[in-house]
Amino acid sequence: MYRVSIRLRKQFVSVLILCAGLVSSFSAAGAADPGAGKTLFQQNCASCHNVHKKITGPALAGVEDRWADKKLLHSWIRNSAAVLASGDPYANKLFNEYNKVAMRAFPALKDEDIDNILAYINSAPDPAAAKASAPAAGGETSKEEGGNSLLFGIITLILAIVAVILMQINSNLNKLASEKEGHENAEPVPFYKNKAYIALCIVLLFVVGGYFTIQGAIGLGRQQDYMPEQPIFYSHKVHAGINQINCLYCHSSAEKSKHAMIPSENVCMNCHKAINEYTGPDLFTAEGKKVNGTAEIQKLYDHVGWDPKASKYTKPGQPIEWTKIHNLPDHVYFNHSQHVKAGQVQCQTCHGEIQNMDEVHQFADLSMGWCVNCHRTTKVQFVENNYYSIFEKLHQDIKDKKIDGVTVDMVGGTECQKCHY
Repeated sequence: MYRVSIRLRKQFVSVLILCAGLVSSFSAAGAADPGAGKTLFQQNCASCHNVHKKITGPALAGVEDRWADKKLLHSWIRNSAAVLASGDPYANKLFNEYNKVAMRAFPALKDEDIDNILAYINSAPDPAAAKASAPAAGGETSKEEGGNSLLFGIITLILAIVAVILMQINSNLNKLASEKEGHENAEPVPFYKNKAYIALCIVLLFVVGGYFTIQGAIGLGRQQDYMPEQPIFYSHKVHAGINQINCLYCHSSAEKSKHAMIPSENVCMNCHKAINEYTGPDLFTAEGKKVNGTAEIQKLYDHVGWDPKASKYTKPGQPIEWTKIHNLPDHVYFNHSQHVKAGQVQCQTCHGEIQNMDEVHQFADLSMGWCVNCHRTTKVQFVENNYYSIFEKLHQDIKDKKIDGVTVDMVGGTECQKCHY
């Protein structure tokens, strides 16, 4: 009996070691979050960098391999000027390659934030490799979110099995101890009659049900990834991506007004009086259905009353009933010009990689937490904007090199009355 007790105790220790190993591996797996990294990338990096192609700055795919030391890469992201001053050869080579334009500093980013961004960069698929499967791409969900959910599910199941094994071992040890001391063991209570088990199940159901109820309540009114079918298939990828049409050509009030404005049909006709046939790459809906680009141009002509053969308007026009995608509650104030003109925020920060979208969807959840996090990390055009001259202390802190920039929340950007009225 003593040997059996020793064996059970060894099993108990082995299970504890297994449990500790699972928890540590789970912590390691959760150390870098590609989902959080994607948000940070869009807020801080997307205006100058793309993961797989060179734009204002270099393509970031494989960036960790290009730096000899990860700590040095972290330092470069936070303050590139300091790394250049240290004489690092790769940093100076990069600086000279891009016409000696200094990279913007991000001192507010923590090591965890930078690791999350790097995790997103490493997980971002190459659009060139995914191009062949473009028809089916619209029906896929986010692999990053699905991967995290699957990981949580597997870990939870394993921990539940470990808990059951530990409970069984504890029961056997108690039984053996009682037998050794000469006590009679009562008949075990069936699982479905055990009050402790029943109470535990009730608590678990209450916690799980409460969690999903709260998450559902928080998500009320949000429509992230919303992609309605529009009356005309308009591809931002063709216009803003392939043909490099500036966003402000169509949405001209984005830097002048509270609203970005949906362009009138006359703006479309500035080009499509001459362009009456689509000759670009194949177009597909999110469901994988091929789109006839020339037929979509004809829909525009039908709405405005344009006869392409006679090259004139032959009937009264009718407005195109576009479906609005991005909606904010009535009690929320948002000004496009304040962000685009004064804040120099890039369109992709809020709208995602709009230049790669055939059909536009809502990229961000537009929640208050999402906006506040952006205000905490985004720097304002502090020195260049005369409006901020009243903040004498912050100007003095910059002169004294106590800070190298001013974020939105430092000038009241997280106060309730700034966005709610």
